[in-house]
Amino acid sequence: MMQSVRCYGGFFACSARWRLTNAHCRCSWRKFTSEENSQRDLSCMLRTVLSRFNRDLFAFGKNQTRTFISSNQTERKLIMSALEKFSPPVNKHMRVLDRAFFKKDVSLLVASFPNPKYLGDFVKSCKDDFLLVPGIKHIVTVNGTKGVLLRADIDDMQTYKDRLSPIALEKVKQLGIEILPYTLNLDYSYWKADDILRAVLPENLTSEIPSGFAQAGHIAHLNLRKEFKEYGELIGQVILDKNSKIETVVDKLDSIDTKFRTFKMKVLAGKNDFVVEQSESGCRFRFDFSSVYWNLRLSTEHDRLISQFNPGEVVGDVFAGVGPFAVPAGRMNALVLANDLNPESYKYLQENIKLNNVQDFVKPFNLDGREFIRSSPLRILEWANSQGKIEKQKTVKRRRVDEQTKQPTTIKTVELINIEVPRYISNYVMNLPDSALTFLDEFIGLYTRDESVEKIARGDPQFRLPTINVHCFEKFSSDEPEPSMQELYRRVHSRITKIIDFPAPFDDFHFHLVRKVAPTKPMFCVTFQLPREVAFRKK
Repeated sequence: MMQSVRCYGGFFACSARWRLTNAHCRCSWRKFTSEENSQRDLSCMLRTVLSRFNRDLFAFGKNQTRTFISSNQTERKLIMSALEKFSPPVNKHMRVLDRAFFKKDVSLLVASFPNPKYLGDFVKSCKDDFLLVPGIKHIVTVNGTKGVLLRADIDDMQTYKDRLSPIALEKVKQLGIEILPYTLNLDYSYWKADDILRAVLPENLTSEIPSGFAQAGHIAHLNLRKEFKEYGELIGQVILDKNSKIETVVDKLDSIDTKFRTFKMKVLAGKNDFVVEQSESGCRFRFDFSSVYWNLRLSTEHDRLISQFNPGEVVGDVFAGVGPFAVPAGRMNALVLANDLNPESYKYLQENIKLNNVQDFVKPFNLDGREFIRSSPLRILEWANSQGKIEKQKTVKRRRVDEQTKQPTTIKTVELINIEVPRYISNYVMNLPDSALTFLDEFIGLYTRDESVEKIARGDPQFRLPTINVHCFEKFSSDEPEPSMQELYRRVHSRITKIIDFPAPFDDFHFHLVRKVAPTKPMFCVTFQLPREVAFRKK
């Protein structure tokens, strides 16, 4: 029966349950048949299996997990014995992190070189004989000279000659190499977060170690399941220790508030400082993580949608937050009306507009989403009438060849470009997936609420109806057969046409799966052009 051994960058853990890893990366160990075993003695088999294990482990790298599949019981015992050497000590009763507990002395052998100049030749010729474990230097200082640590299974002065390869034995004799005992001292700093947590958490919780997190600036954000809550401080401290860029670890305590999209959190470890700086889409953002909405998992969606905006067009960002859509759009010379109801989001939206020098392109508002939608056509018209155009300096670099020196040079020139402020909005963004659809009825009669707006919309030959980009969830029951994407699309389409009270054709809508928040809770971005019958309907 096939079984697997889990191997980690810093430490190597063997689960009694022989579980597969999330990485689903497999390296098949070659099976030794009865015929092959009869042609090899045990020491040769040891060299083959452990050297291959040694080599593959080194190649795989420090920070990933690999599953090794073995169908031979002897191979498994050999691998497990090597793994056990580098595993951390275990204390399943630890509730407060004790770093001093994690110390281990590993007994190895070292090939000591009286003349270190031959060391390189040995390493090159005997790759299967020396230790290659991520995080451990195989070249060490011993008795005032240099030495090479031998493989984990070559640890006995009485039997090392049976386990070294013939070429290594020849080199030992030829170069006068001395084989000596060596003690490798491992401490808390050696093992990774997964390794430490697996050593201290109850066995029934080690199948999914909660060492992963979302990061915003210096904050690591966890969402611990109920069974891990009582170990929160322990988990937080380990994550803090093992991630140099993290200064605060927090755990989400409740669901997202529907009004401001914030949630209560608990500091598990580190400093009580929630003001962070985050880079995304080529921009810098500063905000208080505890009082505004920010989701790192949406960075790809931010970039996807921003790429659809054109310079010189106007974007109406109904639920702008601290500006992940609005600020990058402004950087690419799109004009943005950016709105958020949360006063804290509005404060940091203003700050991020200044931080990224897009004051001329992004106008912030602190309004209810419905009020913002209703007033947005008049607001962009007032902006166009009051300013007309935006002047922007652009630095242009040109390479030329100097006529005298014949050397290439770079010449910088500053050009002044004028961007006309349009009188209508081209795109609306509605990134409030829990309730954004319910705001769509505000687009009914969008251009008939103000006479000046309606006159421009009906009379300007350049006028185009806006594109709506609305995010939403489409939950389904876990008790029902999982619906196809087409079925989910049609459910969303039905909801939208009902809200805007117009039978817009299904084929006029584009659906994009943003992510699955849960197995039965997909998040979509639905894009469609506002129907003329809806936009100009008289209320």
